[in-house]
Amino acid sequence: MCGIVGYIGDKNATPILIEGLRRLEYRGYDSAGVAVYNSGEVQVEKYKGRLSILEDKLKEKPILGSLGIGHTRWATHGEPSDVNSHPQTSMGGDVAIVHNGIIENFMHLKEWLSEKGYVFKSDTDTEVVAHLVDYFYHGDLVQAVIECVKKLEGSFALGVVSCTEPDKLVAIRKDSPLIVGIGKGENFIASDIPAILNHTKQIYLLNDMEIAVLSKEGVSIVDQAGKPVQKEIFEVTWDVAAAEKGGYPHFMLKEMFEQPTSLRQTLKSRLMSESDDIVLDQIRISREDLEKVDKINIVACGTAFHAGVVGKYLIEKLARIPVEAEIASEFRYRDPILSQNSLVIVISQSGETADTLAAMREAKRKGARIIAITNVVGSTVSREADDLLYTWAGPEIAVASTKAYTTQLIAMSLIALKLARIKGSIDGELYGQMKEAIYRLPEQVQQILEESEGIKELAEKHKDAGNVFFIGRSLDYAVAMEGSLKLKEISYVHSEAYAAGELKHGTIALIEDGTLVFALATQDRLFDKSVSNMKEVKARGAYVIALAKEGNREVEKTADRVIYIPDTLDLLTPVLTVVPLQLFAYYMAVARGCDVDKPRNLAKSVTVE
Repeated sequence: MCGIVGYIGDKNATPILIEGLRRLEYRGYDSAGVAVYNSGEVQVEKYKGRLSILEDKLKEKPILGSLGIGHTRWATHGEPSDVNSHPQTSMGGDVAIVHNGIIENFMHLKEWLSEKGYVFKSDTDTEVVAHLVDYFYHGDLVQAVIECVKKLEGSFALGVVSCTEPDKLVAIRKDSPLIVGIGKGENFIASDIPAILNHTKQIYLLNDMEIAVLSKEGVSIVDQAGKPVQKEIFEVTWDVAAAEKGGYPHFMLKEMFEQPTSLRQTLKSRLMSESDDIVLDQIRISREDLEKVDKINIVACGTAFHAGVVGKYLIEKLARIPVEAEIASEFRYRDPILSQNSLVIVISQSGETADTLAAMREAKRKGARIIAITNVVGSTVSREADDLLYTWAGPEIAVASTKAYTTQLIAMSLIALKLARIKGSIDGELYGQMKEAIYRLPEQVQQILEESEGIKELAEKHKDAGNVFFIGRSLDYAVAMEGSLKLKEISYVHSEAYAAGELKHGTIALIEDGTLVFALATQDRLFDKSVSNMKEVKARGAYVIALAKEGNREVEKTADRVIYIPDTLDLLTPVLTVVPLQLFAYYMAVARGCDVDKPRNLAKSVTVE
């Protein structure tokens, strides 16, 4: 969640740190700070609130120095305040620390350090780390960090500097993302690539418990025993322009309008018209492998989980294999029944989602085979999975996921088709129809985006809605969950998604005059039942916005307004149906004056429990 940036070189560190933190604002934060070595001491400036507050203070009181670390904090231990902001320092101020993650045993360590005379100023778990490094420091900062992390339980990405070794920046990670940027006469650390992309495209991807030691001359990486680790340089293939707004008022709007391109990238070289086969990169499952699989678990969080629910429908329908879609935080703690005959598909945009990572590792421990679907090349999920499919959505900056979700849906469609083809559970006619329909999806999404003004008008009309309900059946219900999530997370309007067949089992009691209801009715075989559900809520005073396929004018007799999506196969409607719901959520948030790209209390990549 938090953002980390570090620099060592010949340039003034402060503007580089601020620039990097600016590019990490999308991760979510409530305070910001920097620590820079200057004239024999580590000077710290940190403030509650937006990064602009820190910038203004640094203009009044500049810090000059060529070694520094910066941080944007999202509060876990201790309320947002200047004191609880990072960097945190040792008691004498010699050591400064930035930290992403949670130290689970910090209370025990705090008591232990207090007994040894250490005095704490903040309520954070991070201050414990600063004091521990100081406690173990005997002239070697790297060794002090090694001894410190032996005591830590939980997750962490750390950047450490000390005024006693001003030629060194030390970094280490465990279950929280951290990369090393390699420059010429300068080197960097960061939580994510955009923070340093203006300076270098060459990076090291740190594995858990690898320690990076940066100087301006170079980077060395060692393990916990201090032994050198050989790493390959990863070359970033996209540039900083891909992570800029490009003239759009918000990243979210830009990323929604990038969806046709992102979908084409996901399909590129995988579903080829000249070939009858589907090529899925690093997923290599034979018919013999598949015959051993007795069940598939799809595990993810938030939006990715909703993509997994769609995946469940697709795989069960096409490949005829039992599938459970599960929330990662529940899956990991319920002692799931898994074996060598289990196949687990994990979905994570960032590839660093804490609960998804933990669930994946639990599944691997129990012998399951792991397929990962992720957007970030070199992420932890991608490195630890047995099989891998990148979505190639491009960098997604807005906290509310849009293009990552639709590319995950395409990925699930391709996997379902591939498994069905391997197993022989799909006939040639349906297979050909699916392929042809998938090819048309990017163009059809573009068609919906070009008609966004009507959705904007609807959102502005209903901007004061107090409660919104999304109802649907089968795949429409799966998409309803995502539509509801989008609305609540960026517009702060209470919304819920329900399986339409459950209305009479309690939900309909919440419908009253003027209640806004989105009724998804894109499944041909369930259309009549969906219309009946619309009539039920209309009879209780609801205002119904229906989503239906083009040409299905019958729905206009019941709904107050209808949003049409281009005609496609029922199994592929989620890719299209979700786009108007994304747009509605966006325009509703704008109309209500919300901070669309950085919604309150949320972060882009959830790297702590």
